[in-house]
Amino acid sequence: MTNINRRSFLTFAGLGAVGAVGLSAKPWGLQYAGAAPLPTSGAGTTLESVATPIGSSGYRKLGAGPGWANIVRGELAEPKSGREDRRTALASFVQLTDVHILDAQSPMRFEYVHQITGSAFRPQETLTAHGLISLVRRVNSIGSGPHTARPFDAVVTTGDNTDNKEHAELDWFLTALNGGTIVANTGAKDRYEGVQNSGADLYWNPESPMLDMYKKAGFPEIPNFFGAAFTPVSSPGLNTPWYCVFGNHDDSVSGTVPSGIPPLEAMYTGSLKFEVPGSPEQAKQIDIATKFDPSAIPGILSAFTTPPRQVTPDPARAPFTPKQFIAAHLDPAHTGPGPVGHGFAPDADHTGIGYYSFEIAPGVVGISMDSTNRAGFVDGSLGAAQFRWIEDTLRGGSSTYYDAAGSRVTESRSDTYFVLFSHHTSDTMDNLIPDPENILEPRFRGSQLLDLLHRFPNVLAWVNGHTHENKITPWPGATPEQGFWEINTASHIDFPQLGRIIEIADNADGTVSLLATLFEAESPYSVDHSNKTPEGLASLYRELSFNDIHRDPKLTGAGVDQNVELLVPVIR
Repeated sequence: MTNINRRSFLTFAGLGAVGAVGLSAKPWGLQYAGAAPLPTSGAGTTLESVATPIGSSGYRKLGAGPGWANIVRGELAEPKSGREDRRTALASFVQLTDVHILDAQSPMRFEYVHQITGSAFRPQETLTAHGLISLVRRVNSIGSGPHTARPFDAVVTTGDNTDNKEHAELDWFLTALNGGTIVANTGAKDRYEGVQNSGADLYWNPESPMLDMYKKAGFPEIPNFFGAAFTPVSSPGLNTPWYCVFGNHDDSVSGTVPSGIPPLEAMYTGSLKFEVPGSPEQAKQIDIATKFDPSAIPGILSAFTTPPRQVTPDPARAPFTPKQFIAAHLDPAHTGPGPVGHGFAPDADHTGIGYYSFEIAPGVVGISMDSTNRAGFVDGSLGAAQFRWIEDTLRGGSSTYYDAAGSRVTESRSDTYFVLFSHHTSDTMDNLIPDPENILEPRFRGSQLLDLLHRFPNVLAWVNGHTHENKITPWPGATPEQGFWEINTASHIDFPQLGRIIEIADNADGTVSLLATLFEAESPYSVDHSNKTPEGLASLYRELSFNDIHRDPKLTGAGVDQNVELLVPVIR
């Protein structure tokens, strides 16, 4: 790459680019006129089929519905005809995000606030290990990009790998991705001790005939549900090298409350589990406390009129620190398909540095950021040291870039393309509370990172999670060459439970295409509830998530946020 081939922008109004390309309605959705034809190998992806509800109301089973169209988006560069025949595949990788592998019996959970905060309890949460293993199997069976057929170069998991930063959850997560057997149970080995057999109307009680609030919505009674959920289940592990990114649930209590508060740390391995608040008002108080005033939690808990449940303590529930999270990835027992450390530097378990760069493929470099804030809370930001490191890394692979004043700079360097990865999105990085371990270090917002990335034409995309929503945003720069895409992908705990394949291809016409394709886990769309095989439970995991009373339909995104070809002008 030696000079910039500037292409004109297509102006967008409403749904997307109209201008020179226009939109045409198709029976299967909206597709830009002049779009690339659907690939011949969409097998296993949402190009082929998508989980679709059967019926129009009540508790619904799922079936195979029509696949989603592939939509060409030209906001940043004009899509030129014939590019499918000219293009060369540069890289192909998979994004997994927000898998939230979860210890459903942990005393350090506040499920009873789910009517205020829906994510506090999900009916499918006992089956997160089965869901993740099914997702791993799908990645392996697809194996390559559906558009270019390039074998996957990497898998990147963009945070919230665990739900509540427990060692047990971390062990299950690493085993699922690297291969091995999981028994997704803590506490008593012979019984379930969580809220789903509490007898409380607040939760789905699958083994009880009681008419709880979920059964009133049509949820089934499933005998021996817990025995099946706790039967050992084996994961083949990924066939592709994988890399890990921190999420707020990997760093904070319930992804929200700062770590290191002694009463909360003790609750993880304690014997008391609070399942039902004394009143709705107390539930509201505890929800507020977990967001804003963690020191108030013990007092609020002690005020509850419903006594806590006695459960079996388990040291495996102990919370991990960021350094311990990194150390587990560096452990040779968890290397799997590699690389050793899954991106984290060999000494990162001592330094605590959770960001790094890696080669996705020759000429394509990934920058994995740590957008969590060690002070806790849901949203993130970047410390000054990391922000400077990102700038230095981008400069090291850019012969042409723009300085902070907007002047173009040319230096004698070899060019590479960059894809950045983080947990948080550009608009969820406003948590500027100082890092408790580095209280004088300034913090940087997502908007400031956008400004930095605009300075480097070699940046193709910023890939992230956190919102549990499919959303793809073009970020035009001051010149066409300074634009890039932000690719936000839905979680694998909430419906629609997806991962995303991203193929990078040089179109040999001054543009690069990012071909982004969503896929579902490798489990049947529907099975009889008596089917308690690992595949049957993974299917139930998806079905329950669709029927969750808190399901948010907007998480699926619009067609322009699903299967897309994203064009970027490039340096040549």
